[in-house]
Amino acid sequence: MRETYYAGVYWGGRHESAEECARRAERFFLLLAEVHPSYARWFEQQDSETETPLQFEPTRETFVRFFGKKEYQRGMDGFSFGAWTGHEAEELGGMVMLFCGAHAEGSSNRALLYLPVEEAGRERILTTSVLAGLLRAMVLAWEPDWGVVVSGDFRDSISEEGLAGTFIGWVTYFARQRGDVPALPEPVHVEPVEEKGTFVILTPERLSGRKPEHLALGRRVQELLAERGLLGSVRARAPAHS
Repeated sequence: MRETYYAGVYWGGRHESAEECARRAERFFLLLAEVHPSYARWFEQQDSETETPLQFEPTRETFVRFFGKKEYQRGMDGFSFGAWTGHEAEELGGMVMLFCGAHAEGSSNRALLYLPVEEAGRERILTTSVLAGLLRAMVLAWEPDWGVVVSGDFRDSISEEGLAGTFIGWVTYFARQRGDVPALPEPVHVEPVEEKGTFVILTPERLSGRKPEHLALGRRVQELLAERGLLGSVRARAPAHS
């Protein structure tokens, strides 16, 4: 069974209107398309496999219209929306899930990008340069507290609970308010994300939760970051994958 990968950014309660969430969503989809052509075409996620996929243009006006529908509203606390790239068997693209505008006590928000499953897509997408670009797009659009690109296997091996903000991944983002990232052992690479925060890229090769050397490196770096107070759950203790 193949290892499955996803990218996610997470932030606590933040009150935002439909207009504000739509503006962020527009920028998000625009930036994704600039990173890789697989993310240039989008369809609404359907509840039934028999429904005809509905393609949409990811503009602010489109998202304002979506967020005005009851099916995309989370009661009185924010908005949720799902989309997919329409590629058969997910060989190239993937799926997005958005949760924005939640602000009640204990609320959390996130944007998730599920990455290709078939090897044809994985060869194109699962590289450090593309993944760093995708996570950067997510950071610039959503301004999260923390973000990660990781496989489920790796996450489950180094984190008992898998709570957002508490573990290291292939590419991990720390918002500036979390603190300064210390010097880390090779082959770890650290780079700024404009003025917003920092990326920690664990390894230049494809990270795997099935490689003991990757797990050992991850645990070592995780300990160093925990000692500096950089690892702590995002408010409302959001699960890092759902």
